Amino acid sequence: MENESLLNPGSTIGIIGGGQLGRMLALAARQMDYRTIVLDPDPNCPAAQVADGQVIGAYASHDAARDLARAVDVLTYEFENVDADSVSIAGELKPVHPSTSVLRTTQHRLHEKNALLKAGIAVAPFRAIESVSDLHAAAVDLGYPMVLKTATQGYDGKGQSIITRAEGIESSFRGLNKAGTELIVEQFVPFTMEISVICARTATGETATFPPSENIHRNHILDISIVPARIPDEVRANARSLAADIAENLGVVGLIAVEMFVTRDGDIVVNELAPRPHNSGHYTLDGCDTSQFEQLVRVLAGLPVAEPKLHSPTVMVNLLGEVWEDTDGNPDWEGALRLPGVSLHLYGKAEARVGRKMGHINVVAETVEDALYTAIEARDRAWRRSKNT
Repeated sequence: MENESLLNPGSTIGIIGGGQLGRMLALAARQMDYRTIVLDPDPNCPAAQVADGQVIGAYASHDAARDLARAVDVLTYEFENVDADSVSIAGELKPVHPSTSVLRTTQHRLHEKNALLKAGIAVAPFRAIESVSDLHAAAVDLGYPMVLKTATQGYDGKGQSIITRAEGIESSFRGLNKAGTELIVEQFVPFTMEISVICARTATGETATFPPSENIHRNHILDISIVPARIPDEVRANARSLAADIAENLGVVGLIAVEMFVTRDGDIVVNELAPRPHNSGHYTLDGCDTSQFEQLVRVLAGLPVAEPKLHSPTVMVNLLGEVWEDTDGNPDWEGALRLPGVSLHLYGKAEARVGRKMGHINVVAETVEDALYTAIEARDRAWRRSKNT
C-alpha cells in the first residue's frame, strides 16, 4: 500500500526555531537531500546559516507562521517554548509534527503531569499553586524539600526554586509569581541518577528508542551525557519501554525526549518531556548508526525509523560560553582535537555568554571510563585548564 505521507527527497521541511537543534536537523535533512526553511527572528541564527531559506519573523507572528507553512511540505519545531497558537495556524496549512496538542501539553507542567498520571506513568507528587497558603498546605502534604516551578517557560533551571524549610516559602513564591505566573510544586525526588531516553514515533505508530543517557548537570544545565548509562540492564530496558509508552499515549509523531530520575531501588520517576531533539541526545551524532536528527527527518518524510545501535561507548560534554570568555574568544581546539576519538560540534553563535550553549564535544572510546576521561580532558584543553598544556 502506497504511503500517502511519504515525502520524496527534494521536498522541504519547515523548522520553527533557528537554534542549534534546528541547525543539526537542517544538516541531517541535507544529507538525505531534503530542503529546509527556518522561521526565526534572527537572520544570522545557527540554523539559518545552513538552511536553504529563512522566514524572518517573531515566533508569535501568525503571518510569519503562514508564510513558512506555504513554503514547505511539513513542519516541526526545535524547542517547545514557541508560540502554540502560531504553530496551530501553520498546522492548518501543512502537517506539523509533533502535533500542536502534544506541544500544548508539554509546554505546561501541570498539563504534562496530569497527562502522565492519566497514562499510569509515575511522577513526583505535585500540587498546583496559586497562593502562599497553597504552598504552606502543599508542604504539609509533600514535606521538605520541595521544588517550586513556573508551569511554563522554564528550562535549564530557570523558573525553579528549591524550598527546604517553611521560612523559604514566601520568598520563593514572590520570586516566581511575578505577573501572576502559574506555579507548580513537586516533592523532591531523592534520585541516584538522572537519565533520559529519546523515542522516535512514526505516523503509523512505529517506535524506536535510543539507549538511555546518564546525565550530569552543573548549575542546572546539562554538563555531561554518558552512554551507555551506568545502570542495570533491567532499568535500561524499563526506561526505553517507558519512553515508547509515553510517545504512544500522547500520540507523538516525531521525537520525544523523556527525562527521568532513577531511585535507589531502581524505580523510574518521569521528570519532564520535550517533544523535539534533546541536548542529551547529541551523543547519537557520533555514537550511533542513526542520529536523533536523522530519525526526525525520517519521521517527517514518512520514512521508517530504525532501532538505533550504539557502536561505541560515547560521552558528550557541553561547551558553554565560559570557555570562550576565559580564553579571550580563542579556545584551544588544536589541543582538544589531538586526543583520540574527539569530535567537535560548534553551533555558529555570534556571541558567547556565561551559561550559553555554544557547542559540544563527543568522544567515542573502548570503554565508558576512557570516553569520560578523554571528553573532560578535551574540554579542559580547549579551555586551557589541562595540567598537560
